[in-house]
Amino acid sequence: MTETRGKTDTEKLEFILEALKEKKGKEIVSIDLEKVDNAIWDYFVICHGDSTTQVDALQDAVHRKLKEELKTGAHHIEGTNNSLWVLMDYSDILVHIFLKEKRAFYNLEELWADGRLEHVVDEQ
Repeated sequence: MTETRGKTDTEKLEFILEALKEKKGKEIVSIDLEKVDNAIWDYFVICHGDSTTQVDALQDAVHRKLKEELKTGAHHIEGTNNSLWVLMDYSDILVHIFLKEKRAFYNLEELWADGRLEHVVDEQ
């Protein structure tokens, strides 16, 4: 488990998942890649929204939550110009927020099937 700016991946992951659940992200999945050879990141987080507006809201929620709670920002954010697939790089955690159709097309869960996949259930 790596540590970035004093916060472990697990702490960051929990805040990311919480932010996505708060904004009603759909079919949230985390993939633990720590034991996958040649994986650059420790975790992938994947979810989708039903509209580009929701994809924007999900991205904003993750960004704000980590900024406010952990005082950390993304190393890089990409895809906000069209919000079909937003990518947020938090060093050891890569967050993928898709529009539903794009998620189905790219099917990252299948691509990274070597990782330990966990479906996140919203308790609300």
